[in-house]
Amino acid sequence: MSIILRLDRVMADRKMSLNELSERVGVSNVNLSKLKTGKVSAIRFSTLNAICRALGCQPGDILEFIDDGVND
Repeated sequence: MSIILRLDRVMADRKMSLNELSERVGVSNVNLSKLKTGKVSAIRFSTLNAICRALGCQPGDILEFIDDGVND
Protein backbone atom coordinates (compact mmCIF):
# COMPACT_ATOMS: atom_id res chain seq x y z
CA MET A 1 0.00 0.00 0.00
CA SER A 2 1.37 3.39 -0.94
CA ILE A 3 0.10 6.87 -0.32
CA ILE A 4 1.53 9.32 -2.84
CA LEU A 5 1.71 13.02 -2.03
CA ARG A 6 0.71 15.27 -4.93
CA LEU A 7 1.35 18.59 -3.20
CA ASP A 8 3.79 19.67 -5.92
CA ARG A 9 1.15 19.19 -8.63
CA VAL A 10 -1.53 21.12 -6.73
CA MET A 11 0.90 23.95 -5.97
CA ALA A 12 1.88 24.15 -9.65
CA ASP A 13 -1.79 24.21 -10.70
CA ARG A 14 -2.38 27.12 -8.30
CA LYS A 15 0.91 28.80 -9.28
CA MET A 16 1.88 29.00 -5.62
CA SER A 17 5.49 28.93 -4.45
CA LEU A 18 6.78 27.01 -1.47
CA ASN A 19 7.53 30.30 0.31
CA GLU A 20 4.00 31.61 -0.22
CA LEU A 21 2.40 28.37 0.96
CA SER A 22 4.71 28.31 3.97
CA GLU A 23 3.61 31.81 4.98
CA ARG A 24 -0.09 31.01 4.51
CA VAL A 25 0.04 27.70 6.35
CA GLY A 26 2.50 28.58 9.11
CA VAL A 27 4.74 25.58 8.43
CA SER A 28 8.46 25.91 7.72
CA ASN A 29 9.81 25.70 4.19
CA VAL A 30 11.85 22.64 5.20
CA ASN A 31 8.79 20.71 6.40
CA LEU A 32 6.71 21.71 3.39
CA SER A 33 9.56 20.72 1.10
CA LYS A 34 9.60 17.27 2.69
CA LEU A 35 5.85 17.00 2.12
CA LYS A 36 6.23 18.20 -1.45
CA THR A 37 8.87 15.57 -2.23
CA GLY A 38 7.08 12.78 -0.34
CA LYS A 39 9.86 12.31 2.22
CA VAL A 40 7.48 12.05 5.18
CA SER A 41 5.65 9.16 6.78
CA ALA A 42 2.89 11.19 8.46
CA ILE A 43 1.02 14.49 8.28
CA ARG A 44 -1.04 16.16 10.98
CA PHE A 45 -4.68 16.75 10.17
CA SER A 46 -4.25 20.38 11.26
CA THR A 47 -1.46 20.80 8.69
CA LEU A 48 -3.48 19.08 5.98
CA ASN A 49 -6.45 21.31 6.84
CA ALA A 50 -4.32 24.46 6.58
CA ILE A 51 -2.79 23.35 3.27
CA CYS A 52 -6.21 22.57 1.79
CA ARG A 53 -7.54 25.94 2.94
CA ALA A 54 -4.55 27.81 1.47
CA LEU A 55 -4.70 25.95 -1.86
CA GLY A 56 -8.50 25.78 -2.10
CA CYS A 57 -8.44 22.02 -2.56
CA GLN A 58 -9.60 18.75 -1.00
CA PRO A 59 -7.32 16.25 0.79
CA GLY A 60 -7.89 13.83 -2.10
CA ASP A 61 -6.25 16.36 -4.42
CA ILE A 62 -3.04 16.08 -2.39
CA LEU A 63 -3.11 12.42 -1.31
CA GLU A 64 -3.39 9.51 -3.71
CA PHE A 65 -3.62 5.80 -2.84
CA ILE A 66 -1.76 3.34 -5.06
CA ASP A 67 -2.41 -0.35 -4.35
CA ASP A 68 0.94 -2.01 -4.91
CA GLY A 69 -0.26 -5.37 -3.58
CA VAL A 70 1.97 -5.21 -0.51
CA ASN A 71 0.44 -5.18 2.96
CA ASP A 72 2.31 -2.92 5.35
